[in-house]
Amino acid sequence: MIGFNIGLQSQTISLKKGVVLEDLIVSDSIPESYSLYLPTNFEVTKTWPIVFAVDLQGNHKQSLQMFKNAAESNGYILVAPNNISDTLSISDNALITKRVMNKVISLLPISRKQIYAAGFSESGKFASVLPILINNFKGVLTVNCPLANTDVLDLKKMFHYIGVVDINNYNFNEMNANEKILNILRFPNQLLVYNQGTSPTMFDFINTSFEMFSLDAMAKNNMVKDSIFINETYKTNINLIEDLISRKQLIQAFDLATELTNVYRPLLDVSQLRDLQKEIRKDRVYIEMKRAESGILFKESLQQEDYDYAMFEDVSSYNFNNLGWWKFQMDQLNSQKSNNPFELQMNNRLKSFVSFLTDKNIEDLRVEKIVDEEGLVFLFMLKTIINPQDFDAYENVISLSAKNEDYTTSLFYLEELLKVGFVDKNALYQIENTGLLRIAPEFNALILKYLNDARYVPIEQ
Repeated sequence: MIGFNIGLQSQTISLKKGVVLEDLIVSDSIPESYSLYLPTNFEVTKTWPIVFAVDLQGNHKQSLQMFKNAAESNGYILVAPNNISDTLSISDNALITKRVMNKVISLLPISRKQIYAAGFSESGKFASVLPILINNFKGVLTVNCPLANTDVLDLKKMFHYIGVVDINNYNFNEMNANEKILNILRFPNQLLVYNQGTSPTMFDFINTSFEMFSLDAMAKNNMVKDSIFINETYKTNINLIEDLISRKQLIQAFDLATELTNVYRPLLDVSQLRDLQKEIRKDRVYIEMKRAESGILFKESLQQEDYDYAMFEDVSSYNFNNLGWWKFQMDQLNSQKSNNPFELQMNNRLKSFVSFLTDKNIEDLRVEKIVDEEGLVFLFMLKTIINPQDFDAYENVISLSAKNEDYTTSLFYLEELLKVGFVDKNALYQIENTGLLRIAPEFNALILKYLNDARYVPIEQ
């Protein structure tokens, strides 16, 4: 960790390399700040590429930590605007990001042709609109998140898009669809697919994404060509593809070879990559895999439509009787009896899709002027089915039911919460809207039964 000072007009700022610096002030007149990471080889005598890591949930430091290794390995500066939020409009968040960008550019030697945005999950959607709203962004990286809206893409403001996605994530299908649209529009893009729990990992592909941004900049003469870097990364990626082939991950190997061919073609001879593609394409196992994958994806699209429609109907009609059907669906998806890896991946994506739908419906109901509490109760009950360890969901059912004097439901979900291993007794006595319920004998009897201690011990008659 090395410290140094930078002079800015009459102000001197002390910065450190190799660590995430938080709460750096944008302006004395504006109550906004940002977080910053400088690679350990940073020096002020040359310009540097920069990635703006955006996080609308307020996890700015965590977001920088997720990108830090890739930034360190590839010599990128990282910046996170601290005051953007999912409670603000896109335009307000863009203005905040713009002010942070202006501040950092005035402070540090930034390469104006190597400015990128990146984000995880839903924050990635905001990252994907920044090149449209703010000039100078040359690329976007989203992790497990599709583009916000392909309809707003501007052919006059093209940028390099890279998507990294877990094949088990419900966004996998939409990100595949995004890739096809971008290819039609001739937007430079890559889609890197990983399988959680195996190699290459999400972090491997985040590092690959930073490498691709650098390679693209070299191809466009926006960065000095580094033949050693080009050849070493090429060799590493060839080895990765060969490893995937040896593990019979043929679809992933072929797709990665295709993406890398597009990246390296302007820089060197890619005949080795093309040979690997030809080898895979001729493999009968690959042909069978593609056929099986195609069938699964079609089946999955129909199932997603069914789930989307069923949830809309159930929430609007308060169809609590259909919770049994949802329980059956989740049990089927969790059974994992199939030996077909594509079917197992589909089941994982469908589970995450139902979880996403539930959270989205909860978010939509909560922002209404008159909150639909009965609809919320249904959705929180559904969340306990999707994830029996989601303690907050049980507490929300208990709270909302007690508020409406449905104490039978509150007590039932209190016992279900205790059955799945919840042990924070103090938290149970602080659940909102349970002032009368928490002193009731039935409430305390359940806590005494499962936790061996209750605040108001029931008196035996």
